[in-house]
Amino acid sequence: MWEYSINIKNSNPQIISYIFSASKKYIEKLGGVATIYAEKEHSWIILAVNEQSKEKAQNFLCKCLTRVICSFFKTDFLEKKLNLPIKDKMEVLAFKKALINFDKETDFYIISKNLSFDSVLYLESFYNFRLIKLRDKWEELISLANENKDYLINSESFFDLLKFLVDNIDINEPEIDIIEGDDGYRIFSGDEENSMEGLTSENLISSVIDLSPQKINLYCKKENCATDLIKRIYEKRVNLKFSKESNKECLTFSKI
Repeated sequence: MWEYSINIKNSNPQIISYIFSASKKYIEKLGGVATIYAEKEHSWIILAVNEQSKEKAQNFLCKCLTRVICSFFKTDFLEKKLNLPIKDKMEVLAFKKALINFDKETDFYIISKNLSFDSVLYLESFYNFRLIKLRDKWEELISLANENKDYLINSESFFDLLKFLVDNIDINEPEIDIIEGDDGYRIFSGDEENSMEGLTSENLISSVIDLSPQKINLYCKKENCATDLIKRIYEKRVNLKFSKESNKECLTFSKI
């Protein structure tokens, strides 16, 4: 039996919830056990699988933990370090999302190279002491943006940089469909796990940049700030259709 423990500060409840829910689902598919218990300042996620499933479990955990660091920790890092004069909230959100996803493959490599699956991982300590080179890499990119913030006041300059970042994010989905409904936006993709519904305009922008699609079929009732931003960022990748329909059936007759 292979066992592994992850120690996380209780001040990071979203991280605890994400790692435990994702790990529990996968580990139990392997016939293993996943449990969690909380102490005063920390929570422990305990995982166990038979030796035959050890490699699969470790590969999954490597992906899960790198995703957490490149999402939650990098977002926090950006919030503290990035200082842009852009006032439009949605544009700043898109820029931060693009920075988070930019060169993620190198981030993943640095993290996975330093991960160990001996027995216990103290997540915050691992991030603070083993991933200094990773944070230095993030710092260089953010410093470059901060040093040129006066240049980025110009809308065209800002969007040139934003489009450069987005264009250099590896494609994760060949094609997605975005439909505006009465309860917000819905995204349908080839991977059901990446399909989402009830998205606000801000959620939509974040999700599209995370998915990094090659082609976007956008079905909306009318254009707004979110659809304008998607069109401006992705340009020729977007097929825009206006429809009064709010369900997926509209795709069968209006899709290009």
